Amino acid sequence: MSHPVDNAVSAVRTYIERHRAAFLDDLVEWLRIPSVSAQPDHAADVRRSADWLAAKLKETGFPTAEVWPTQGAPAVFAEWPSGDPQAPTVLVYGHHDVQPAAREDGWNSDPFEPVVRENRLYARGAADDKGQVFFHTLGVRAHLAATGRTAPAVNLKLLIEGEEESGSPHFRALVEERAERLTADAVIVSDTGMWSEDTPTVCTGMRGLAECEIRLHGPDQDIHSGSFGGAVPNPATAVARLVAALHDEHARVAVPGFYDGVIELTDRERELLAELPFDERQWLRTAKSYAAHGEAGHTTLERIWARPTAEVNGIGGGYQGPGSKTIIPSSAMVKLSFRLVAGQDPGRVEKAVRAWVAEQVPQGIRCEITFSPATRPCLTPLDHPALRSVVRAMGLAFGKPVRFTREGGSGPAADLQEVLDAPVLFLGISVPSDGWHAPDEKVELNLLLKGVETSAHLWGDLAEYWRHAP
Repeated sequence: MSHPVDNAVSAVRTYIERHRAAFLDDLVEWLRIPSVSAQPDHAADVRRSADWLAAKLKETGFPTAEVWPTQGAPAVFAEWPSGDPQAPTVLVYGHHDVQPAAREDGWNSDPFEPVVRENRLYARGAADDKGQVFFHTLGVRAHLAATGRTAPAVNLKLLIEGEEESGSPHFRALVEERAERLTADAVIVSDTGMWSEDTPTVCTGMRGLAECEIRLHGPDQDIHSGSFGGAVPNPATAVARLVAALHDEHARVAVPGFYDGVIELTDRERELLAELPFDERQWLRTAKSYAAHGEAGHTTLERIWARPTAEVNGIGGGYQGPGSKTIIPSSAMVKLSFRLVAGQDPGRVEKAVRAWVAEQVPQGIRCEITFSPATRPCLTPLDHPALRSVVRAMGLAFGKPVRFTREGGSGPAADLQEVLDAPVLFLGISVPSDGWHAPDEKVELNLLLKGVETSAHLWGDLAEYWRHAP
């Protein structure tokens, strides 16, 4: 006797195989639109990309599909009610804009003329993020076909922004303005990846980001180091001392209060990270670096995923041309970035950094600190029931155990979590070799279809969880 789960998996795969060709044809059509949000010359293309997606979502079956204008590039919103009053509401996030790309950058084919080679689809946006957005269209149709439903098991919403590759400058304002339409019990972010083709993983968190530029001013102009050196403060020396004091001898950030609120890794989380097949030597080769370094007491994966950091992004001041110029420079500067983890508040970090800098700067040096808008960290606890739904759905699609990762970078997911007060769950199928932002960006077609399968299984699992939730 066949098992119901096996029947469901078979039904989903049969539907996907029957509609695979049309799905890929549609994706190729979308990838041909050069929706580069960072380049004003492509503003019309970004709008065309939004219009194309809205029309395709209506064709998929979404009763509502709208293009939402912002002060920058437009976003796309779609909604498909379940019809079940007990059904949870799930919002899928992604983006339809892409990074700049040109053949002369090193592509082996036109970045906006998609090609398939060795079961890989090459095009700008294939993985980041059009492919990962688009797999939900076939996924929801496979879900309906396998279950016999006429509407999804959840109230399904999509929010696909058009400025993620430009830093999402208007995204939070859009979410706040449209919060009532975007209300959800859970958010699925499909703009992340997996560990590898052979190791399916679910991301459970992303770090936040705070950035600042510090400018130190001394004399009103460059002055003679023989006439004044040793008798007046030197801004370049002050910047060097500031940077040297940023970390202690254990590579911990030395700013008082910086670690306040940090949610430490549990023993179980450390065990799960250690289970990943991590080759540090290979990782170093990828980084074009020669040695691992960082906060004492933590592994490399823990450092880049679950620990906060402070990095010097740029430093300068004084004469830097050929030969010598014996001066005390009038000013010097340093750019710093702080990656934040769950439990840290960007506002508190900014206050701590400002207070610390004020203590480091000597008398006679005037200091200016400018902070950019911050991104908050986000984290989904491993025991969250909705996360277990994502893990089960991916496990059905891949037929093997699913492990856990985090992302060292930052994104707008935390804005959704904070404004909508909903847990953020990550569902991505891209792998490191896909080359996000690089020449010859691609997506593995077998993994793209596994994303479709995961999406197809997810909505029913989430609905079942909510139906029996205490």
